[in-house]
Amino acid sequence: MALDLADFNLYTRGWIAPLVWAVEGGHEAVIKLLLEREDVNPNTTDWRGWTPIFRAASKGNERVVKLLLERGDVDPNTVDHDEDTPVSWAAWYGHEGIVKMLLEGNGIKGDYRLTWPNTAPRGCSTGT
Repeated sequence: MALDLADFNLYTRGWIAPLVWAVEGGHEAVIKLLLEREDVNPNTTDWRGWTPIFRAASKGNERVVKLLLERGDVDPNTVDHDEDTPVSWAAWYGHEGIVKMLLEGNGIKGDYRLTWPNTAPRGCSTGT
């Protein structure tokens, strides 16, 4: 089977697609280029179920979270293998601006808690 180098959703080293690598590094120009492509899936997941918005939210990168949300098809309610969400990770790390951004008008549903590590529930509630 030949490797299709035009598939931007393929995983590379460490089970990470190019968009995920760009988000991880905060490379906004590369993120913009990739998000302009219809064939780039902004909800692609890594080995633990994290999408690019998980990485941006957990790192506290508000500009990248905003870029991802502006695409319109990024799912802010995505759940990882531990049933955590981008907003729960942003809350855990104290990224108040990202928590507000995700909660205000971005379709966040339900109550979320951070389940890892296995200690008392942490995170935030949307009040719904």
